[in-house]
Amino acid sequence: MSDDLQFADNFRDLSIQSGTGAGFQFEFYCECCNDTWRSPFEPYKSGRASGWMQEARGLLGNLLGGVGYSVDNAVDGLARAGWGTARDDAFRHAIDAAKRHFHRCAQCHNYACDRCWSDDAGLCQRCAPDLAASVQVARQEGRRETAMERAREVGAGLGTAVDVTTSHQLVCPACHAETRGAKFCPQCGHHLAMAASCGGCHAELPAGSRFCPECGKPTGAMDPPGMPPPPR
Repeated sequence: MSDDLQFADNFRDLSIQSGTGAGFQFEFYCECCNDTWRSPFEPYKSGRASGWMQEARGLLGNLLGGVGYSVDNAVDGLARAGWGTARDDAFRHAIDAAKRHFHRCAQCHNYACDRCWSDDAGLCQRCAPDLAASVQVARQEGRRETAMERAREVGAGLGTAVDVTTSHQLVCPACHAETRGAKFCPQCGHHLAMAASCGGCHAELPAGSRFCPECGKPTGAMDPPGMPPPPR
């Protein structure tokens, strides 16, 4: 039927075909915010009759014998036979009721609930966003962008105070621990701000030297982990 197509992709069929709770109900949802609305429940009399018959058969047990099964099957078949027509009629009623809660946007053709609908524009708020809300969003975005720009300027000013010309030892020459540019080694306390010198001839020692390259005196530097001790 043509009315079905008006809500072809934004509804769920919650109907129950048989049993004492048989009936028709449909749930429609807004295609902007996904809020839902359910149609009033319509009982399906034939399906309920089948459900009551099945319960009665369970209570009476074998009293009805084969007659009970025959009557039950007949009512159940009648319920199935009338299901399609009854469901279509109930769906028409549900669509007529849903039209009072949803609006079809002429731009995107989606269905919007009252809260997502702009009466002034005659469009959903995705296609015609609320002006006051859009202004507030733009204000927040401008505020954020300006704050970020000012933060970058502050960061640039702080960066001028950073010493970028002095070389830093990133690995301690004594114990080979990472120093992260500190003045003293966080592991052994070795003074990293000044070049190491030999205790014998006072010559400047290259980083990591275990012996003075000028006089051969041991420097006392620790071996890196996993390295064998020097030959004696």
